[in-house]
Amino acid sequence: MVIVKAEENQAERITEMSVRAFETDVLVGGAKGDCPPGFDSVQWHRQMAREGHLYQAMSDGTLVGAAIVFPDEAKNSVYIGRIFIDSIHHRKGYGTRLMACIEAHFPWAKEFHLDTPCWNQRTNAFYKKMGYGIVKVEDGFVFYRKSTESPEPEGIEGA
Repeated sequence: MVIVKAEENQAERITEMSVRAFETDVLVGGAKGDCPPGFDSVQWHRQMAREGHLYQAMSDGTLVGAAIVFPDEAKNSVYIGRIFIDSIHHRKGYGTRLMACIEAHFPWAKEFHLDTPCWNQRTNAFYKKMGYGIVKVEDGFVFYRKSTESPEPEGIEGA
């Protein structure tokens, strides 16, 4: 899998995929309509592409998912606004590969941040599996962080 920045002319296709992906949230604790802002808006996805935040996930030349990513090199951090895999490709490991691609795409990042609704059993389990730790729970959302810096080795004393 690879990720590449999406162009504005790809927004319609990505939006259709976003709708299919997020409408499955009713299967994992969400109510009908519990979807992120702009998930069904071609205009919103075009804007994200124009601003350089929309990435497409490609596997063997096939569009399988997308991500909205906000890198901040000044803070050495990346905020992952959302990721989604087309529902026809769920349960095939693409989400795991997409997260790995995002993390590899920004080798300078020391931290990755994201959030997800408390009710979403699928995404909360997924982010924990990917090594993200809970920072806080607030206003119905779980906020996660993953540090790329190695922790200090235990049991080794400084000279």
